[in-house]
Parts: sequence; C-alpha cells; structure tokens
Amino acid sequence: MQIWVDADACPNVIKDVLFRVADRLEVQVTLVANKLLRTPPSRFIKAIQVPAGFDVADNEIVRLVDAGDVVITADIPLASDVLEKGGHPLNPRGEFYTKDNIQQFLTMRTFMDELRSSGVDTGGPAAFSQSDIRAFANQLDRFLARLRKQG
Repeated sequence: MQIWVDADACPNVIKDVLFRVADRLEVQVTLVANKLLRTPPSRFIKAIQVPAGFDVADNEIVRLVDAGDVVITADIPLASDVLEKGGHPLNPRGEFYTKDNIQQFLTMRTFMDELRSSGVDTGGPAAFSQSDIRAFANQLDRFLARLRKQG
C-alpha cells in the first residue's frame, strides 16, 4: 500500500501532514504533478513530474495506482477512477469517496458545472481551515491504523 497525491491542487499543509505520515509510518508517499515539486529528503517520499496538459497527472495516477492504495485528491472524476481500480480516494478535507457516495459527488459536480456555464456565480470552495487539516489527519490516521491491524 502506498499513498498517491494529486499534488497540483493539494494544499501545502496537507502535503506537510503526508510527509510526516510517510516518515512516521514508513509508508511510500508519491506526489504527481505537472510542475516540479520540492519534497523533504526521505526514502519514503518522492515526486513524479508529468507533462503539462488536461488530466495528465490524473491519468498517471490511475495508471500507477494499485488496489488498496490511498489517493489524495479533490478531483471527483479521478476519485471515481481510483475506486474502480480498488483504491481509496480521500479528499484534502478528510472525506473518503466511496462506492456509496461517488455518484452523489459526480452528480453535484455536473450540476455545479452547468450552473457555472449558464453564468451563475457559484463561488468557490470554503477557505481551508485548521479543522479541515485536523479532519484530514485524523481520517488518514484512523484508516492507516485499521490497515496495520488487518495486515
């Protein structure tokens, strides 16, 4: 099991949490982005730079992810593809996408896209907060602890 990160849009504070998890639990964390990323020196952390382009990083994550891997992303279509491969997509606010809720997320995404394309200002996501960081870290820790007990 390893952790993949859709790193182009992942908040730096979440990357910092992941870097600490990688070293503390000795789990591989791989950031995938279309720009050069700096990572701390660690044998458990690496970055893959892909060419610029629409969904290039997402497609690389889907190509590389194995069943049981965790993928950190807020990209709902990517989360859906990860679920199809048996992975565990987790958004940076600490919510897992699951087979039970992914269709709801996809439907809402489509609805919001339609509103925006018709000229409605839907605003953006809420500002990232300390409680979001805690929710993410707690959810990831609980999930990884459960995996360690099973294996």
